[in-house]
Amino acid sequence: APAIAGVRHIIGVGAGKGGVGKSTVAAGLALALVRRGLRVGLLDGDIQGPSLHILLGATARARATADKRLIPLDLHGLRLLGMGLMADPDKAVAWRGPMVAGAMLQMANMADWGALDVLVVDLPPGTGDVHLSLAQKLKPSGALVVTTPQELARADARRAVAFFEQLEVPVLGVVMNMAGMPGPDGRMLYPFGKPEGPLAPGAPTLAELPLDPAVVAASDAGKPLVSGDVAAGLDRVAGAIAAKLGL
Repeated sequence: APAIAGVRHIIGVGAGKGGVGKSTVAAGLALALVRRGLRVGLLDGDIQGPSLHILLGATARARATADKRLIPLDLHGLRLLGMGLMADPDKAVAWRGPMVAGAMLQMANMADWGALDVLVVDLPPGTGDVHLSLAQKLKPSGALVVTTPQELARADARRAVAFFEQLEVPVLGVVMNMAGMPGPDGRMLYPFGKPEGPLAPGAPTLAELPLDPAVVAASDAGKPLVSGDVAAGLDRVAGAIAAKLGL
């Protein structure tokens, strides 16, 4: 069982490398789980490069109770917490790995999440201290790996899959992001290469999400997308994960 009282399942969303849209997918997955009627929390585990507060248009700051419990923001039907809600947004967090991992664990354990069906944790790129701490201390139910079709990204994503398997965190599946876009003549264009089969054994592709300028505009404006092909794809991912977790 997960290590946070009141939380039924913890899911890590990871990627072998940055720039593949992992945080956008993490936020979109959390919102898709909310649309299924589930009680959802979203933790920005990327301490040095938090972005969920921007994606979700958070303007308030996180608060703490007298006994030092952190109070997540209620936003878009979910509960959000991250360094972006606490630190000065223009200052860099210049910490070493163990401090970064400690901050993620502190936010996870010291927050007043209430009763949650799922806590989605947006992990930093790569495979490091934060991922180890998640696996060993928070006992997640599984991980979702995000990649683009580009072989450079797929190679890193395969390492991420192997890393989670090594830590005995079940890989719930893969999201292939930016997997093509319709050109002016209606034919599909593949700026990052064409998606080529499953990423790794035991890591099924749950959705191929198109590259859609509407996602960029919505993310920059802090207004999550709830319609279109990307939102529909994330609904499929949420359905597949809910089924695997028995939710």
